[in-house]
Amino acid sequence: MDRFIDSIEWIAALFVGIVALNTFVAVFMRKFFAVTIPDYYNVGQFMLGILIFWGIAATSYRGTHITVDLVWANVRPRYQRFIDIFATLVLLFVVTVQTYTLFDKVMTTRADHIVTMDLQIPIWPFFLVSWIGDVSAVLLIAIRTYRLIFHPEDIHDAKIKPVE
Repeated sequence: MDRFIDSIEWIAALFVGIVALNTFVAVFMRKFFAVTIPDYYNVGQFMLGILIFWGIAATSYRGTHITVDLVWANVRPRYQRFIDIFATLVLLFVVTVQTYTLFDKVMTTRADHIVTMDLQIPIWPFFLVSWIGDVSAVLLIAIRTYRLIFHPEDIHDAKIKPVE
């Protein structure tokens, strides 16, 4: 299971690199050769969307994203666990609904044959990769929920120190 979780994180990191490379190459070509790469802006936008959904997947399991835990930090560990379970269940619900709606977007975009401006690249595959990232987020949140309820010792959260 940890190997699956790590692979999701590596895929998210790969998309960070692709977005950075796309931006670097576009700026480099424009600055030094006065050449604009066709559809680089549109592809960059879609890759950024992919990055966001895969980033949600990567951060949803680890619990190391930015949080404000004023109540959580001031209650006993038993109640902290209840808060964690409740918050993870809410996140699971929200991301599941988001995944459903994004799948609808993939299907309607494919059916409408929407393409990019310059190269006429269909955009539905970008949405599909984003949706796969969202599905990965649902799976990882479900794994986190299961582990929080039945095996809390398997959760690898960063240790949070309350502010003194």
